Amino acid sequence: MAEINMAREIAKVLTQYSTEVETDLRNAKKEVGQKAVQELRTAGNFDDRTGSYRKGWRLRKVGNNYVVYNETDYQLTHLLEFGHVLRNGGRSKAYPHIKPVEQIVINDFEAIVRKELS
Repeated sequence: MAEINMAREIAKVLTQYSTEVETDLRNAKKEVGQKAVQELRTAGNFDDRTGSYRKGWRLRKVGNNYVVYNETDYQLTHLLEFGHVLRNGGRSKAYPHIKPVEQIVINDFEAIVRKELS
């Protein structure tokens, strides 16, 4: 009669499961990152005269994570999001466009992970 080593079998099943979970998380990160880039390219109601700021949004893989950033006009992200002091006094209008996309990305990532793990 064949002898079954319960600990070895449990470890094998857990290894398979963790590999599947890692793959699902990797796919979810990339999918949500790509969606964030698309959303940021259309977000905000400010005047982008040349289109450079909107076209500059990129997704980069750093280690096991993905980073969404603006490659062309990174200096404008904070100024547009929060407004800034003007040269002749007063403040410019803030155009919050990153924070709403961040919330969408968080909710989408949670939903995808819950769906994949259930």
